[in-house]
Amino acid sequence: MDAMTKSRIALISTGGTIEKTYDELHGVLHNEVSVLEVMIASLQLEGIEIHRVPLLNMDSLDMTRVEHELIAETTRELVPKHDGVVIVHGTDTLSVTGETLFEKLDGLSVPVVLTGAMRPYIMRTSDALQNLTEAFLAAQLLSPGVYVVLHNKVLAFPGVRKDPELGTFTRDAAG
Repeated sequence: MDAMTKSRIALISTGGTIEKTYDELHGVLHNEVSVLEVMIASLQLEGIEIHRVPLLNMDSLDMTRVEHELIAETTRELVPKHDGVVIVHGTDTLSVTGETLFEKLDGLSVPVVLTGAMRPYIMRTSDALQNLTEAFLAAQLLSPGVYVVLHNKVLAFPGVRKDPELGTFTRDAAG
């Protein structure tokens, strides 16, 4: 790719903690209004053309097999037209979606990167912006496959799981 060519990255948003906003009236965090546009606007993304795909806006604990397969099918449709795909996802079932993508998308021609956050973007100590930045970089540099990129780590599927004690993702003992 020469200096004038931009990487076309599809950004699929599904909700999760990374996109939660605070509801002052009820004192809770909800997936109601996506903050991804604000996050993207704060990043220096020269050389990237982002194709935003707002697919879902829900807590991943509420996802069923139907949503995981919808994400996989949407990704399948986007891959031929992009140089990489980033999927913003809730961390609780991110591994389920990653495994579904790995199983259903044989012969990927681009990297598919899942990311999320343990703390919402709106919180002062959020990991959201770092993880989104890392995901965009990874989608340009990794070889084709399915990955989770979070907390300065890249883990390839299959065999990735959330470690609630560590507050991040790790490989299965067998992986």
